[in-house]
Amino acid sequence: MDKKTLKIVECALIVALSYIGFQFLRVDIPVGTERTAIHLGNTFVVLGSLLLGGWGGFAGAMGLTIADLTSGYVTSAPKTFILKLVIGLLATLVSRKFFKIEREHSVKAQTRIAAIAAAVSLGVNIVLDPLFGYFYKAYIFGIPQDLSATLSKIGSVTTLVNAVISTILVFVLWPALYSALSKAGKLPWHEEKKQ
Repeated sequence: MDKKTLKIVECALIVALSYIGFQFLRVDIPVGTERTAIHLGNTFVVLGSLLLGGWGGFAGAMGLTIADLTSGYVTSAPKTFILKLVIGLLATLVSRKFFKIEREHSVKAQTRIAAIAAAVSLGVNIVLDPLFGYFYKAYIFGIPQDLSATLSKIGSVTTLVNAVISTILVFVLWPALYSALSKAGKLPWHEEKKQ
Protein backbone atom coordinates (compact mmCIF):
# COMPACT_ATOMS: atom_id res chain seq x y z
CA MET A 1 0.00 0.00 0.00
CA ASP A 2 1.47 3.37 -0.96
CA LYS A 3 1.97 6.09 1.66
CA LYS A 4 -0.90 8.33 0.52
CA THR A 5 -3.37 5.45 0.60
CA LEU A 6 -2.11 4.40 4.04
CA LYS A 7 -2.56 7.95 5.38
CA ILE A 8 -6.12 8.06 4.02
CA VAL A 9 -6.91 4.70 5.64
CA GLU A 10 -5.42 5.81 8.98
CA CYS A 11 -7.43 9.04 8.91
CA ALA A 12 -10.59 7.15 7.97
CA LEU A 13 -10.04 4.89 10.98
CA ILE A 14 -9.81 7.93 13.29
CA VAL A 15 -12.96 9.42 11.70
CA ALA A 16 -14.77 6.13 12.35
CA LEU A 17 -13.53 5.73 15.93
CA SER A 18 -14.41 9.33 16.82
CA TYR A 19 -17.84 8.87 15.28
CA ILE A 20 -18.41 5.64 17.23
CA GLY A 21 -17.10 7.27 20.42
CA PHE A 22 -19.87 9.85 20.20
CA GLN A 23 -22.67 8.05 18.40
CA PHE A 24 -22.62 4.80 20.34
CA LEU A 25 -20.66 5.55 23.52
CA ARG A 26 -22.56 8.54 24.87
CA VAL A 27 -25.11 9.47 27.49
CA ASP A 28 -27.49 12.26 26.46
CA ILE A 29 -28.42 14.78 29.14
CA PRO A 30 -31.55 16.88 28.44
CA VAL A 31 -31.19 20.58 29.25
CA GLY A 32 -34.52 22.30 28.71
CA THR A 33 -35.26 22.16 25.00
CA GLU A 34 -31.62 21.29 24.25
CA ARG A 35 -29.30 18.52 25.31
CA THR A 36 -25.67 17.87 26.01
CA ALA A 37 -23.78 14.58 26.18
CA ILE A 38 -21.09 12.70 28.00
CA HIS A 39 -19.19 10.74 25.34
CA LEU A 40 -15.89 9.12 24.41
CA GLY A 41 -15.34 10.84 21.06
CA ASN A 42 -12.69 13.24 22.37
CA THR A 43 -10.53 10.27 23.37
CA PHE A 44 -10.10 9.34 19.72
CA VAL A 45 -9.42 12.92 18.65
CA VAL A 46 -6.47 12.97 21.05
CA LEU A 47 -5.28 9.45 20.17
CA GLY A 48 -5.53 10.30 16.47
CA SER A 49 -3.47 13.44 17.03
CA LEU A 50 -0.84 11.53 18.96
CA LEU A 51 -0.52 9.00 16.15
CA LEU A 52 -1.05 11.08 13.01
CA GLY A 53 -0.34 14.64 14.08
CA GLY A 54 -2.57 17.38 12.69
CA TRP A 55 -4.20 15.00 10.22
CA GLY A 56 -5.34 12.84 13.12
CA GLY A 57 -6.85 15.86 14.84
CA PHE A 58 -8.61 16.87 11.64
CA ALA A 59 -9.93 13.32 11.19
CA GLY A 60 -11.21 13.24 14.77
CA ALA A 61 -12.95 16.59 14.29
CA MET A 62 -14.56 15.26 11.11
CA GLY A 63 -15.77 12.12 12.88
CA LEU A 64 -17.42 14.07 15.68
CA THR A 65 -18.93 16.56 13.23
CA ILE A 66 -20.45 13.73 11.20
CA ALA A 67 -21.77 12.25 14.46
CA ASP A 68 -23.45 15.58 15.29
CA LEU A 69 -25.00 15.73 11.83
CA THR A 70 -26.46 12.25 12.16
CA SER A 71 -27.62 12.26 15.78
CA GLY A 72 -29.84 15.25 16.41
CA TYR A 73 -27.00 17.63 17.32
CA VAL A 74 -27.06 19.22 13.85
CA THR A 75 -26.95 22.82 15.07
CA SER A 76 -23.80 22.03 17.08
CA ALA A 77 -21.87 20.60 14.11
CA PRO A 78 -19.95 23.78 13.09
CA LYS A 79 -19.02 24.50 16.72
CA THR A 80 -17.99 20.86 17.19
CA PHE A 81 -15.71 20.90 14.15
CA ILE A 82 -13.89 24.04 15.29
CA LEU A 83 -13.49 23.01 18.93
CA LYS A 84 -12.45 19.42 18.18
CA LEU A 85 -9.95 20.63 15.60
CA VAL A 86 -8.47 22.88 18.31
CA ILE A 87 -8.21 19.84 20.62
CA GLY A 88 -6.45 17.86 17.89
CA LEU A 89 -4.04 20.61 16.93
CA LEU A 90 -3.16 21.34 20.57
CA ALA A 91 -2.56 17.65 21.30
CA THR A 92 -0.28 17.52 18.25
CA LEU A 93 1.57 20.68 19.27
CA VAL A 94 2.12 19.50 22.84
CA SER A 95 3.11 15.92 21.96
CA ARG A 96 5.21 16.52 18.86
CA LYS A 97 6.60 20.04 19.12
CA PHE A 98 7.06 20.50 22.87
CA PHE A 99 7.73 16.94 24.03
CA LYS A 100 8.98 15.26 20.82
CA ILE A 101 6.92 12.09 21.34
CA GLU A 102 8.51 10.49 18.28
CA ARG A 103 11.93 10.54 19.97
CA GLU A 104 10.82 8.70 23.10
CA HIS A 105 11.06 4.94 23.11
CA SER A 106 9.99 3.91 26.59
CA VAL A 107 6.34 3.18 27.24
CA LYS A 108 6.52 5.22 30.45
CA ALA A 109 7.78 8.36 28.68
CA GLN A 110 5.30 7.89 25.84
CA THR A 111 2.41 7.53 28.28
CA ARG A 112 3.47 10.61 30.23
CA ILE A 113 3.57 12.69 27.04
CA ALA A 114 0.22 11.30 25.87
CA ALA A 115 -1.42 12.13 29.21
CA ILE A 116 0.03 15.66 29.24
CA ALA A 117 -1.11 16.29 25.65
CA ALA A 118 -4.60 15.03 26.52
CA ALA A 119 -4.80 17.09 29.71
CA VAL A 120 -3.62 20.30 28.03
CA SER A 121 -5.77 20.05 24.90
CA LEU A 122 -8.90 18.94 26.76
CA GLY A 123 -8.20 21.45 29.53
CA VAL A 124 -8.20 24.27 27.01
CA ASN A 125 -11.47 22.87 25.65
CA ILE A 126 -13.00 23.15 29.15
CA VAL A 127 -12.50 26.92 28.84
CA LEU A 128 -13.20 27.35 25.12
CA ASP A 129 -16.34 25.21 24.83
CA PRO A 130 -18.56 27.24 27.19
CA LEU A 131 -17.22 30.57 25.88
CA PHE A 132 -17.65 29.60 22.26
CA GLY A 133 -21.00 27.97 23.09
CA TYR A 134 -22.30 31.13 24.70
CA PHE A 135 -21.46 33.33 21.71
CA TYR A 136 -22.63 30.65 19.29
CA LYS A 137 -26.04 30.39 20.98
CA ALA A 138 -26.50 34.10 21.69
CA TYR A 139 -25.23 35.61 18.44
CA ILE A 140 -25.69 32.91 15.81
CA PHE A 141 -28.99 31.48 17.01
CA GLY A 142 -30.32 34.56 18.81
CA ILE A 143 -31.02 32.78 22.09
CA PRO A 144 -31.39 35.35 24.91
CA GLN A 145 -28.10 36.03 26.64
CA ASP A 146 -29.23 34.89 30.10
CA LEU A 147 -30.43 31.57 28.72
CA SER A 148 -27.27 31.21 26.60
CA ALA A 149 -25.14 31.80 29.71
CA THR A 150 -27.10 29.20 31.69
CA LEU A 151 -26.88 26.61 28.90
CA SER A 152 -23.15 27.24 28.56
CA LYS A 153 -22.61 26.78 32.31
CA ILE A 154 -24.47 23.47 32.25
CA GLY A 155 -22.54 22.43 29.14
CA SER A 156 -19.27 23.26 30.88
CA VAL A 157 -19.96 20.56 33.47
CA THR A 158 -20.29 17.89 30.79
CA THR A 159 -17.21 19.28 29.04
CA LEU A 160 -15.27 18.86 32.28
CA VAL A 161 -16.54 15.29 32.75
CA ASN A 162 -15.70 14.46 29.11
CA ALA A 163 -12.20 15.90 29.54
CA VAL A 164 -11.48 13.88 32.68
CA ILE A 165 -12.82 10.64 31.19
CA SER A 166 -10.94 11.11 27.90
CA THR A 167 -7.66 12.00 29.65
CA ILE A 168 -7.92 8.86 31.79
CA LEU A 169 -8.72 6.73 28.73
CA VAL A 170 -5.76 8.14 26.78
CA PHE A 171 -3.53 7.36 29.78
CA VAL A 172 -4.89 3.79 29.92
CA LEU A 173 -5.06 3.06 26.17
CA TRP A 174 -1.84 4.68 24.95
CA PRO A 175 0.66 2.17 26.46
CA ALA A 176 -1.07 -0.78 24.78
CA LEU A 177 -1.52 1.09 21.50
CA TYR A 178 2.07 2.32 21.47
CA SER A 179 3.49 -1.11 22.37
CA ALA A 180 1.47 -2.92 19.72
CA LEU A 181 2.28 -0.43 16.96
CA SER A 182 5.93 -0.24 17.97
CA LYS A 183 6.36 -4.05 17.92
CA ALA A 184 4.67 -4.18 14.51
CA GLY A 185 6.88 -1.34 13.22
CA LYS A 186 3.76 0.64 12.35
CA LEU A 187 4.22 3.88 14.27
CA PRO A 188 3.53 6.68 11.78
CA TRP A 189 6.62 8.68 12.70
CA HIS A 190 8.77 5.66 11.77
CA GLU A 191 7.28 5.97 8.28
CA GLU A 192 7.92 9.74 8.26
CA LYS A 193 11.64 9.20 8.99
CA LYS A 194 11.97 6.78 6.03
CA GLN A 195 10.78 9.40 3.53
